[in-house]
Order: sequence, then C-alpha cells, then structure tokens
Amino acid sequence: MVAVAAVGLVVTVVNWLLAHWWLLLVMILFTALATFGWCQQRRQRMQWEQAQARALRYGLAQLDALAHRQFEYAVRDLMKRDGCTDAVQVGGQGDLGADVKATDPQGRRWVIQCKHRRHGERGAAVGTPELQVLNGTGRPVHKADIVVMVTNGRITQPGRAFARQQRLHLVDRQVLGAWAAGSRPLWELLSALPSPRKPSQLS
Repeated sequence: MVAVAAVGLVVTVVNWLLAHWWLLLVMILFTALATFGWCQQRRQRMQWEQAQARALRYGLAQLDALAHRQFEYAVRDLMKRDGCTDAVQVGGQGDLGADVKATDPQGRRWVIQCKHRRHGERGAAVGTPELQVLNGTGRPVHKADIVVMVTNGRITQPGRAFARQQRLHLVDRQVLGAWAAGSRPLWELLSALPSPRKPSQLS
C-alpha cells in the first residue's frame, strides 16, 4: 500500500510539473541565480580577506599588550601576510620548541619559537637555555630549514653567540618592530638564510 501510494504521488507530481513547466523553469533559474550570487559573495569575501592580510601591521605597543598565545597568532598572521599560506600556530603543551610552522614561497620550512615579554625590553632577556631547547628540536624533530627565535624583548649576548654557532636566526625587538610595522617579509630582514628549494607542503 505504501509503495503504491508513493508511486501515485510521484506520478501526480510529475504530471503537475509537466503541466506547469514554466514554474519548474523559474525554480531552476532562481536556484542558478542564488548559486551565482553566493559564489560572487564568497569570492569577494576571499579577496577582502587577502587584502586585509596584505595590509596587516602591528606596532610594538600592540604586540607588548598581547598575551603569549595571542603573540604566537600574531607571528603566524605575519607569516601568512608574507606569503606563507600554510602558516600554523602549534604552540602549547608538548610543542617541542615550535610555536609557529610555515613554508615560505621559496619552499623553505620555517620553525619559529615565540618568547613574549609583557614588559617588552624591560622583561627577562631570552638566553642560551631557551635557544638550546629550540636548537635541539628545530631541525632534528621538526625538519626545519630555518629555525627562528622571535621575541618582543631582548636576547643576551651569550645567546646571540650560541645562535650564530648553531645557525639559529634571531628576531629581537628591533627586527620584530621593522617586520611587524612594515611590508617586507621576514626573510628579507634576516641574513645567511639557506638557498630556496622547490615548494613543499608542511607536514
């Protein structure tokens, strides 16, 4: 009985649509227009978001006012602004020294550790112990081509010497200010970077 009723209903609906074919045409046209409008809005929204990302700027006072996790997201967003479309924030418990990972347009893999100081340059300086942790995981664990320490504060002289020895890159308050408030990508502000390689996905 149910099957017979279902078949009868389908036949009735088909006959009605055949008799009112113009209504079906209107529905198809409306659906097509709605889909086109949604696609246009989505494309415009993506273009706006890309434009916003390209225009992203931070002052040092803004960065100082962030919480540590927010600072990590700000660094991630700056890497995205510079063309690292796969930049991700990975900091947290068990991060093994990596707070942000990204692949630059030249295919180089970046691992960044962020050290936020609430009091900026008046806060505790980043020293050799923090850099030793980063050095121990950046390349062996995270397979980085470029290992970076970013801080809105200071870095000790022993820490700088250790970084030079181990090919670690330092973004102190001065470099961070130039990067965050300007439009140049980070790799144009750092020296002695490895040569570009073919683009690769971030694992």
